[in-house]
Amino acid sequence: MSRMRTNEETFVRPPGVDERSVVTVFRVPAELAGMRLDVFLKHELKRTSRTRAQFIISNSAYDPEGRKMRSNDRLHAEQRILLWRPPWDEDPVPTEIPLLYEDEHLIAVSKPPGLPVHPTARYHRNTLIRVLQEQRPGAYLSLAHRLDRETSGVIFLARSPAADRAIKIVFQEREDIEKTYTAISWGSAPTPSFRVDLPLELDPLSRTRVKMRVAGPGEGLPSGTRFQVEGERAREGRRYTRLRCDLETGRQHQIRVHLLAMGLPIVGDKLYAFDEGFFTRDVDGKATEEDRALLELPRHALHAARLALVHPFTGRPLEVVAPLPEDMARFWEGLG
Repeated sequence: MSRMRTNEETFVRPPGVDERSVVTVFRVPAELAGMRLDVFLKHELKRTSRTRAQFIISNSAYDPEGRKMRSNDRLHAEQRILLWRPPWDEDPVPTEIPLLYEDEHLIAVSKPPGLPVHPTARYHRNTLIRVLQEQRPGAYLSLAHRLDRETSGVIFLARSPAADRAIKIVFQEREDIEKTYTAISWGSAPTPSFRVDLPLELDPLSRTRVKMRVAGPGEGLPSGTRFQVEGERAREGRRYTRLRCDLETGRQHQIRVHLLAMGLPIVGDKLYAFDEGFFTRDVDGKATEEDRALLELPRHALHAARLALVHPFTGRPLEVVAPLPEDMARFWEGLG
């Protein structure tokens, strides 16, 4: 057995695992201690069923010492789970990642659209972490938070285990964090500024297992977003609105669902703007020319434009801004 290093940690390559195989390391946060391994991986690998997670575990899950793991293993805090997989072909992803901020503890980058931040059933090697690790060999890098694959913009990463713990506490508490997004929607806003505070829940009727919906009275998770119109345009009889979106809470797909509820679906949104067929055809690589024409953009027009927080080590305010990416800027300008 050979040992390898990943982010300053040493792991054993299990017997029989090809040297060309790639490994993904998952850390178990304290709040998920006691969870079964198959449930944990279903949670971590988006759009993965529990049955699929069990299949992955039986074929590729090991502990850091190279011992095989089982689906019903109970996990403990800070445990590492390693998935060893043979290399496979993946869709190409953007690799030019602008650096927005850097100090000895943190870096902030502007994630391009189309680049996943963490492994999924579809992407394993081509992720934000992998790309940055190739550009910074041997560096410790850990995500402080997440963005959807199609969403562009500001994302923070920690440069040490201590920074990882400190920045995640900041994001969990959310008291001193301000997140601002830019969205381009179909339709006209009811007023120049408005607030949506509809509660959200996972849609039990959706086959995707990731789709959210507005919850009924007294149900779901409280969710609030403030919106401000930044511009309105029209093309061929269709109205478009560019909006500043300030998050009061950080629910999954919050902006997308809140805007949909206001009759302002985001341009290019395959999951919410139309029926789920758009989303499943895209995931399966079967999107049609008609699909692309109706969507107008190949990804949803949502950009994490600004993130402000209190630096966990210096205690000083830190604000990072990511310029509007070329695809959204070009689309908006093209509306005339």
